[in-house]
Amino acid sequence: MEAPLHDAPLAAGGEADDEVLAEPRSAIPLRQGVREDLVIGKSAPEAEGEEAVERPDSVIAPGRMLALADFAPPRLSTGERFLRFAYKLGVPGSALARPFAKPARERLLASAEDPLAGDKVAGTALRAGHFLLHGVKLPISQADFGGIARMAPPMERYVHSFAWLADLEAAAPREQCLPVAERIMEAWLTANPKEPKRPAKAGLWTVDSAGTRLLSWLVHAPLVLSGDKASRARAMAAITGHARWLDRHVERGEDLLARFAGWCAITAAGLLLSDGKPRRLFGEAGMVRAIGEMVGDDGGVLSRSPLCQIEAIELLVRLGACYKAVKREPPEAIAAMQSMLVPPLLALTHGDGSLGSWQGGWAIGAEQLSRLIEASGARTRPLRDVRQWGYQRVVAGKSVLQFDTAPPPLSRHSRHGCASTLAFELSHAGQRIIVNCGGAAAAGGLIPARLDAGLRATAAHSTLVLDDSNSTAVLIGGKIGSGVNEVDVERRTLEGERGSGATRIEASHDGYAGRYGLVHRRILILRDDGSELRGEDLLVPAKGKGSRGKVAFAIRFHLGPNVEVRLTEDRQGAGIALPDGSYWQFRSGGGEVSIEDSLWADHHGRPVAIQQLVVQGLASRGGRNFAWLLKKMG
Repeated sequence: MEAPLHDAPLAAGGEADDEVLAEPRSAIPLRQGVREDLVIGKSAPEAEGEEAVERPDSVIAPGRMLALADFAPPRLSTGERFLRFAYKLGVPGSALARPFAKPARERLLASAEDPLAGDKVAGTALRAGHFLLHGVKLPISQADFGGIARMAPPMERYVHSFAWLADLEAAAPREQCLPVAERIMEAWLTANPKEPKRPAKAGLWTVDSAGTRLLSWLVHAPLVLSGDKASRARAMAAITGHARWLDRHVERGEDLLARFAGWCAITAAGLLLSDGKPRRLFGEAGMVRAIGEMVGDDGGVLSRSPLCQIEAIELLVRLGACYKAVKREPPEAIAAMQSMLVPPLLALTHGDGSLGSWQGGWAIGAEQLSRLIEASGARTRPLRDVRQWGYQRVVAGKSVLQFDTAPPPLSRHSRHGCASTLAFELSHAGQRIIVNCGGAAAAGGLIPARLDAGLRATAAHSTLVLDDSNSTAVLIGGKIGSGVNEVDVERRTLEGERGSGATRIEASHDGYAGRYGLVHRRILILRDDGSELRGEDLLVPAKGKGSRGKVAFAIRFHLGPNVEVRLTEDRQGAGIALPDGSYWQFRSGGGEVSIEDSLWADHHGRPVAIQQLVVQGLASRGGRNFAWLLKKMG
């Protein structure tokens, strides 16, 4: 077994000669700088089938939620605490708000303006008679609003959450949008005349769907309450009915984010509906508790999904609009929540401002992301001190490196959980060089639904795969099974001679230890000028000397869109041409390099054909290491 590339020095020159490319090492010594060690893994009580074991303080459980002391609901007077308690017990809000008066007619106290602009293209499609999502059109006349004939999951959520109201309003002046909104609202209410007795596990009557639907109705009330008197009364009855239904069932949400959506909708209803003060007090307390359970101590949601992070921010932004509509200052906790949620999301942006493809997400565009950050009011920088969020970010010159150094989310937290541990993405000057496939959450649009599991697999990410198996089991319904329990992370700043420094990150996971007796360790070293990424993948025996025999391996490097690649004559490397004409060279220190087809989800969640470099062969169960180099030429 070759000596590992633990402190591999960097070449000082700008161009790489043949000797350097053939062996991705150099003879210039590096001095060790700042070192940061971290071990991220399941806490003992959450690792199924394991005995409780004391771990050092540096071990952080991915399921660790924020303490309630981190965010506290607004301070209440004795009378307000009584109102909240009585409302929680089921006393009607009208009886508590005005105990000796006749119940007021249910009405909206104010009209909120949605700060988040929708998709004008999707709104134009609605005006033309069909829903448009991820490149797929669904005629309004063919949509089953009763939920009997199930749609593809992304379209089903889009239609029944009424998220399309924002798109419709972005497409034309409000008066031109009213006929479409009234038509769909009438059809939906006809198909769903009353709320069910209990929440469903999927479809239109989950807590998540009902919560986002109610919040959409409230912030787009002029669109849904603009018909004749009978239509307005019917829509108003649906709004109040949804609010009462969520009051009873919000804690039965399918996951933490679903419960948070329900609490935000309850709070919004308490703000905008008459006699709503008891409901608002009830909702604010539940909302603050929900955010504490949903978010880790570094501000990342426990699902580790940028899509869920975006949804949580959107919910808070729309709730803030409801506070603004009634001229009431939101609780300080809301601003604190937004300031915590934004930095982890920014940590997954590339140089062009778009997102990396992680945990079922896709390359959401910079324009959509910037609108969200602007609407949140948060002024902050990308997160660097990652813990539960688990994504290391390195910015070097024009290059951005993203590295997944944490276990996948726990099954109860995941929606589109992926076995992506130790995968990375790399971009330079806003152009993606190495990517992950992404798009599992968009499966059912132009990306076929049958590809969902494949897009969540380890092989769909730029990392090492053993025996074509996942490092963590990928289950149906977006859930994750057993596999990676613990990840060791070490981050150092390296200082080289003549100022040629670098950032070195070493991480390892135990996802293959139980099946193959091997631990996967990956070392990434990115030069400070961003022109060179050195890597090494090591297979280390989990216990002692290791087993006999061999196991198939493949190290996959999915290439970005519009990247041209050609193998070298010795098949130990490849030339990579980026869309801007710049040229990079890839060299492998072990194993033959081949080119295979792949798939990438673009900023609309649509499939794009790409290629991938694959270094593959057989590795000894006693251990082996594979060094490689990716260097900008010229």
